Amino acid sequence: MTVQRILVVDDDPLSRQFLTEAVQALGFTVLAAKSGEEALERVGDAHPDLVLTDLRMPGVDGLSLTKELAHRCEDLPVVVITAHGSVQTAVEAMQSGAADFLLKPTSPDALRVVIERVARERRLQAENALLRAEACGAAAPPIVAESDAMIEVLRSAARISQSKGTVLITGESGTGKERVAQYLHQASPRSDGPFIRVNCAALSEQLLESELFGHERGAFTGAHKQRPGRFELADGGTLLLDELGEISPKMQAKLLRVLQEDEFERVGGSQTLKVDVRVIAATNRNLADEVAAGRFREDLYYRLHVLPLHVPPLRERPEDILPLARHFCKVYAERNGRPVPSLSPEVAERLVDHTWPGNVRELENVIQRAVVLGTSRELDPENLVFGPTKDLLSSRAAEDLTLEDYAVAHAIANRTLADIERVAFLTTLECSNGNKTEAARRLGVTARTISNKLKIWRAAGLVG
Repeated sequence: MTVQRILVVDDDPLSRQFLTEAVQALGFTVLAAKSGEEALERVGDAHPDLVLTDLRMPGVDGLSLTKELAHRCEDLPVVVITAHGSVQTAVEAMQSGAADFLLKPTSPDALRVVIERVARERRLQAENALLRAEACGAAAPPIVAESDAMIEVLRSAARISQSKGTVLITGESGTGKERVAQYLHQASPRSDGPFIRVNCAALSEQLLESELFGHERGAFTGAHKQRPGRFELADGGTLLLDELGEISPKMQAKLLRVLQEDEFERVGGSQTLKVDVRVIAATNRNLADEVAAGRFREDLYYRLHVLPLHVPPLRERPEDILPLARHFCKVYAERNGRPVPSLSPEVAERLVDHTWPGNVRELENVIQRAVVLGTSRELDPENLVFGPTKDLLSSRAAEDLTLEDYAVAHAIANRTLADIERVAFLTTLECSNGNKTEAARRLGVTARTISNKLKIWRAAGLVG
């Protein structure tokens, strides 16, 4: 999280003027209050990112102000400045919730060091909270690529990684677009900065706006405290906007402004924040077609389409199938405390012959299931399950099937409604080549519903 707006509190006019000018010279926006009472009034309207307060003031002094702000705005850091320095005073200030402590007379350099340290700690805390919320247990696997097509994608990613230009990664669902985005970030000069991601299809318009730009306390029902958005968290690093083709026209306009000007306001706020973020967008849609159909802004499309990367589907790079399968065997064997199984000629042939409509994600799911169910040093061909209704769908068109068909009735008999729903969603998504919008149309639901269901099933380990 960035610190851009600082509230200076001091009852002494000369000291207040010095601090104001020193902070302004460091490039920050400064607000000033001549008492603790005035500071408490201004915090609610001004939404500062940091408070610098004198310790000894009549009425509400620095310690009282720090305690009250810790109660009202627990994420708002306070630095206490005083001419009455002692170990006991410093301990009292920190126990009251102060983020740091400075002695008068202070210098612009000392101010800069403290502000930068507080900003760094504040951003790390927000990033850690985000990572804890998103953690799924295992680190992201590396990119396994032996095909010429995938090696060329990685070469292109390495070349464009040095630029700050926006990258648009396209490809079918499950091809590994997020892995390519992570590779691009790690190869860039921003590799030491944060890599923040957000799934645009999984959130409603209001939630997505708050997630991207953050919100102020009281901005809407349930907004009990100020919260940084993903753009703030990604400052100095990379932000991945996954499934960008799903966002609404209103959000498209807001996103265009950020990409053009590197600035935005939190929801419910008036303060303009500037960030230094490299944006990577990923989508399984053809955005050029979406523009032609009037569903996606043309100006946003060209702003995103600065450095395009296309990740080919797995069926177009069969050389990667067996290396990926061996990699997933190793990952899930180690995760389950088992010996790494080998691929027999029969298993290898079946894997290579499959068309993989779900791409790498489907392959990972198939191997994970086979490893968990296996009991020998070789992967058992009987444990390779490529889809709940693959054979049925391969012999007849899906639209010709009805619930009166014996094969269909037999397939769903003795299964829970939850299982049937999952089979229906996954199979329809497979028949739609991973296109959530088309699958949603066939199922009579929204694309966001499909995304939410997949998120729940992945968290439960029911899909890969």
